[in-house]
Amino acid sequence: QVQLVESGGGFVQAGGSLRLSCAASGRTLGWFVMAWFRQAPGKDREFITRISQSGAATAYADSVKGRFTIFRENAENTLYLQMNSLKPEDTAVYYCAAGYAYSGRRGDYEYWGQGIQVTVSS
Repeated sequence: QVQLVESGGGFVQAGGSLRLSCAASGRTLGWFVMAWFRQAPGKDREFITRISQSGAATAYADSVKGRFTIFRENAENTLYLQMNSLKPEDTAVYYCAAGYAYSGRRGDYEYWGQGIQVTVSS
């Protein structure tokens, strides 16, 4: 098993930036495909980005492409999400997830963090 803990969320004005971190323990992060999902109030949890075990491959939802960057430091057992040019519609609880399939489907990820709030004001 692996335990995931997100940090770095908070409150930011539109146009600002935040960097989320996801620290893993229990197993080496390099075993897993990692992803970020988010869930806004009243909406389903949605995929936003994923990264392969080595970091060589990434994919993004259209809603964040060009603004968000996912990267990982396997030696530090940490996943990151750099979020730039934030918009009010980015307001959500953000979750990191670990799995074995390079997939955008929520059901393909076995391990989840507890989530962290990001609020973007207009």
